[in-house]
Amino acid sequence: MSILTLTTDFGLTDHYVGVMKGVILRIAARAQIVDLGHQVNPYEIGEAAFLVAQAYRYFPKKTVHVIVVDPGVGTSRRAIVAEAAGQYFVAPDNGVLGMIYAQEKHKVRVISNDRYFLKPVSRTFHGRDIFAPVGAHLATGVPASRMGKIIVDYLRPASAGPERTGKHAWTGSVLKIDHFGNVVTNFRPSDLSGGKFELVLGPHAVTRLAHNYAECAAGELFAIVGSSGYLEISLAQGSAARILGCAAGAPVELRIS
Repeated sequence: MSILTLTTDFGLTDHYVGVMKGVILRIAARAQIVDLGHQVNPYEIGEAAFLVAQAYRYFPKKTVHVIVVDPGVGTSRRAIVAEAAGQYFVAPDNGVLGMIYAQEKHKVRVISNDRYFLKPVSRTFHGRDIFAPVGAHLATGVPASRMGKIIVDYLRPASAGPERTGKHAWTGSVLKIDHFGNVVTNFRPSDLSGGKFELVLGPHAVTRLAHNYAECAAGELFAIVGSSGYLEISLAQGSAARILGCAAGAPVELRIS
């Protein structure tokens, strides 16, 4: 039985996710489909990249990950399949696999063999017509080499980490807002360097690093090392994102003194 995961920004109120699963099951009837998430904010490529990068290492070899966060659907952007960590990643060539590239040895192929597409191919729903069927065929054992040739000019984000903006200052970004309103940044605990720090989002500055969520008083903002290994900004018994008024992609400044 093969495993195939789905990550999209389609939400759950429309038919899109269900249709993709139907396409997959018509090709790979015994596939086990796992939803990594369908509530990625629309068009937020970086958020989807974070979600997949946090999940893939917990899946067995030969798992197929289908990622459809695709603001360039219908344009000249390519569809690709990457092989990394003994798994397959089927996605648009828009940088959504940037964290995978940074963490694993990999090779990338352009998906050009339309034998494995659902026809006719829509200009607006490549999740159904290209990514789902290609992922399903890979799950049945079709070699990735049949999908197309290896390429080296695939899109890689220029930087996945914070950038230095001063002697003791760096600018990073929000990677994800989780269900609880925790704000996941792209700073690592090592970035604090043992000194006093401020994590600044808009008019708010966070200066406390907590060891757990129960350590702070209700309504207090604090930083914590999340399970992802990144620094998160949290609000005791509440949503930090609501207080901070931020979303994925928002800038975060770190100041060390």
